Amino acid sequence: MILVTGASGHLGANLVRRLLADGEDVRVLVRPGSNTRGVDGLPVERAAGDLRDYDSVLAAVRGCRQVYHCGARVSSAARDHREIYDTNVGGTRHVLRAARAAGVGRVVVTGSFSAVGHDPRRPADETDPVNPFDALLPYQRTKIAVEHECLKAVVDGLDVVVATSCAILGPNDFIPSRMGKLLLDFASGRLRAYIPGGFEFVAAHDIVEGHVLAMAKGRPGQKYIFSTEFVTVDTLMDIYEALAGRPRPRPRLPPPLMMILAHATTAVLRLVAPQVEPRFTPGAVRLLTMQRRADVTKARAELGYQPTSIRDAIREQYEFFVGLGWIRDARRMG
Repeated sequence: MILVTGASGHLGANLVRRLLADGEDVRVLVRPGSNTRGVDGLPVERAAGDLRDYDSVLAAVRGCRQVYHCGARVSSAARDHREIYDTNVGGTRHVLRAARAAGVGRVVVTGSFSAVGHDPRRPADETDPVNPFDALLPYQRTKIAVEHECLKAVVDGLDVVVATSCAILGPNDFIPSRMGKLLLDFASGRLRAYIPGGFEFVAAHDIVEGHVLAMAKGRPGQKYIFSTEFVTVDTLMDIYEALAGRPRPRPRLPPPLMMILAHATTAVLRLVAPQVEPRFTPGAVRLLTMQRRADVTKARAELGYQPTSIRDAIREQYEFFVGLGWIRDARRMG
C-alpha cells in the first residue's frame, strides 16, 4: 500500500493516476470537508484526517510501505500565515514521525524550487542555499523549514528523499492551481494585463515521473530538482493565444509599476478582505522578474530523469479545462 497526501491537488491527482496505472494499491489522506474532486471515482482507499493532527496521520500511514507527501497549504492571504506553517511544517513533521513509527520503507516529500537559492550568474542547483535575509514569501519560508524536517528525520534513521517541484502545468488540475487560474482567465478574457518575466515550469507528467524516480532511485537525505523548461511570460502568452484563439491583453506592465500596484493591492486587501489572495503579491512579482533558472543535472545523472514538453503540458491542461466545461473552446464552436 502506498499513501499519498495532497492527492486532490494538481500534483497529487496526477501522481495517484500514475500509481494506479502502475498497478499500485493507493491510500489517500483526505481532509474532511475538502474538495476531493481530484480523487473522486478512483479505486483508492480513503483515510480521513488532517496533516495538523498526528493521530489521524499515523492511522493513515499504518500498513503502508511507501509515502508520497505532496500535501501543502499554498496561500498569500494575511490571515493564513499560521495555517500555512502548521500545515506545511507541522504536517510534514507529523508525516515523517508517523512513517518512522509505522516502519515505512521510504518517504518522498515534495519540495519547492522557491526553497532553492539563487545565483544570478548560473542556473540554481540543489547545493544553492536560500539567503535568509532576502524578502521571502510565507510559503517559501515553510518549504525551507520542510527540508530541515526531512534532514532531521534522516538523522533519526528514516529514509527520506525530497523531490523539488517548479510551477506545474498540465491536466487533472481540479482545484485549480494558480497557473490553471491564469489560463482560465486568459481563455475567458478576464486577464486584463500581464508583466514580462519568466520562470521554471514542470510538466505534470515530468514531476510525477520525478517523484516515482526519487522513490525508486533517490539517495536518502538528498533532494532533486525537477523542471521541464524555463518559459518567459511572453512565450506563455504566445502559447495561450494559439490555444484559446484570442489575443493577449494589450497592457504589458513594466515590473516597477507592477511592483507598486502589488504593494498597494496587498495592503488594501489585508485591511478590507484579509481572506482574499491577491493575484500578484510583491513576492510573486519579484520571483517573475528574477527569471530564475533550474539545473536538473543531478536528477538526469542519478535518476535518469528526461524532461518532456512544456507546450504539450499546457495543451493538455487547456483540453482538460475544456473537458470540464470551464473553457468554451472558440475553435470548436466556430
